Amino acid sequence: MKARVYKSTGSWYHIKDETGKMYNARIKGVLKIDGFTSTNPLAVGDLVEMELENSKEENAVITALRDRGNYINRQSPRAKHQHHIIAANIDQSVLIATLTEPRTSQGFIDRFLVASEAYHVPAVILFNKADLYRKKELELFTEWKQMYEEVGYRVILCSAKEKTGLDELEDLLKNKISLFSGHSGVGKSTLINYLLPGLALKTKDVSGWSGKGLHTTTFAEMFDLPPAVGGSIIDTPGLREFGLVDISRQELSHYFPEMRRLIPDCQFNNGLHLDEPGCAIKKALEEGRINVDRYVSYCNILDSIEEKQY
Repeated sequence: MKARVYKSTGSWYHIKDETGKMYNARIKGVLKIDGFTSTNPLAVGDLVEMELENSKEENAVITALRDRGNYINRQSPRAKHQHHIIAANIDQSVLIATLTEPRTSQGFIDRFLVASEAYHVPAVILFNKADLYRKKELELFTEWKQMYEEVGYRVILCSAKEKTGLDELEDLLKNKISLFSGHSGVGKSTLINYLLPGLALKTKDVSGWSGKGLHTTTFAEMFDLPPAVGGSIIDTPGLREFGLVDISRQELSHYFPEMRRLIPDCQFNNGLHLDEPGCAIKKALEEGRINVDRYVSYCNILDSIEEKQY
């Protein structure tokens, strides 16, 4: 029987079969996952083969993992050189960002976009808490919206509190499997509670003095949207930072769409686009065809990637 992983709590998984029935399941023996080491052998969104464990038909055994269409991962929070797969088989990745209480940095957004590009997952940026934006935040939003839309990303402004911009969000989610990510405190749970009124996910205020949100989600979990919308969302624990894995310094520019288009015009095909002669990206930067803030972000991410010692 085929099923999809809806939640993982360590050694047990919640899986749903093709008829919509949920089971508690565990892995039978060792799952063979070719050439892949990660801290979690199965992720939310994975398609698996299952067998019933007992005649009561409440528990099941996962016997095989089906091929993944895609997945998105990050550095394991516990082990720097290990992967942690956030979700698999997703249609799009929605980053929930805020410009105040707490403020999402451009660096965090760009790292998220790089990860989405690297794993071939279309990304959308959703700016929440619009009700708190004053002149300064609205100006920054306008600037960032233009910057990201020029590169090809969809940008949405909404307020979960005032219920504005949410029709556009529902339209975006229609009949798709969407990964929801973001810092703790950006209002992710409030948005999901709006989309799924019966769910009542825990929400917490941003924790006082630090301005950082408190973690309220501890495991990733998939929820089916109402039939009128269709599709599913995967809620993930609030991320403090987005550690990129398996991306080399030479590769990074391929995950900035505005740079990727120009790489064939560069004199050196494996350059870092810093100070090499005949660099089409540096020329575009000087001519204002590449946004300076995006280029600075590229340089910052480049600095943070350690070269593997072979």
